[in-house]
Amino acid sequence: MKKITTLSLLLCLLYAASAQEKKAGSGTIEFLEPELYGLINKDAVVEIIAEGFQFTEGPVWVEKEQMLLLSDVPGNCIYKWTAATGKTIYLSPAGYTDSAKRGGFMGPNGLVISEDGKLLICQHGDRRIAAMDAPLHAPKPVFTTVAAGYDGRRFNSPNDLCFAGNGDLYFTDPWYGFEKGPKDPAREIPFHGVYKMDKTGKVTLLIDSIEAPNGIAVFPDGKTLLVANSDNLKKRWYAYTIKPDGTLTDARIFYDVSNEKGAGGCDGLKIDAQGNVFATGPGGIWIFTQAGKLIGKININGTSVANCALTTDGNTLYLTATKYLLRVKMK
Repeated sequence: MKKITTLSLLLCLLYAASAQEKKAGSGTIEFLEPELYGLINKDAVVEIIAEGFQFTEGPVWVEKEQMLLLSDVPGNCIYKWTAATGKTIYLSPAGYTDSAKRGGFMGPNGLVISEDGKLLICQHGDRRIAAMDAPLHAPKPVFTTVAAGYDGRRFNSPNDLCFAGNGDLYFTDPWYGFEKGPKDPAREIPFHGVYKMDKTGKVTLLIDSIEAPNGIAVFPDGKTLLVANSDNLKKRWYAYTIKPDGTLTDARIFYDVSNEKGAGGCDGLKIDAQGNVFATGPGGIWIFTQAGKLIGKININGTSVANCALTTDGNTLYLTATKYLLRVKMK
């Protein structure tokens, strides 16, 4: 009888351990090429450091304050996470400021810190890129419009954004923020655009042919722009050569994952100082060299990863995955 009890206990423990490994939000790191060992330790783990969100997006690391900011899009707020205090609400409302009641993905999405230390927000509900009109250490829901439309028409719902070294702001504008979907009667621009805004505030349409432009980033040398297409049939990343005037040429597919299985699609992405790409794709994070060589993956269980952010020193990667905030410590 004692042997049966011991065996049963052992089986229960093994089952519990297996279930824990597959817990939603947990993950594994897949080393596909030797280059990844130069970025991530072989024994690195995927940690859940906060949870209880509705849908996390747009993370940005703020070095001066040693904090991570991240959007909760349907929650219409921005959270702050620090090692000392964990998660706290940082700004609310943050993406939709009208008094009329509405639902859907109305809140903030992509976040970035400008050269002069301002928090810039892709506001789905307000259909603009706005700057928080308050210091980073003392946030207030007061905003100044940075970019609101193109050619006399309001944007759809700016989604993600990044700065080039010369100060040009690149951003994507799909339809995801509309409460009634892509056929919402409030829609004014019929296509999904990729835009550039220069330091004078002039907005230039660069691309109008991508089905669902999403994540966007410029390589460190300032010569190439990377754009994610989150269309269900064309899950891929496009690369473009940046001309001296900031416009684009030489469109090409950087990598295609249309036939890959796994939760999520091509959403947010970040590029480190060496040009390595950390891009959300089916199953988690796909890691590439600047040349487009796949060197590894961070596979996340039971949920999709929408975006990621690196600390300034490149030592930590944060992942926003639906109701979770995850962390991987790098080399």
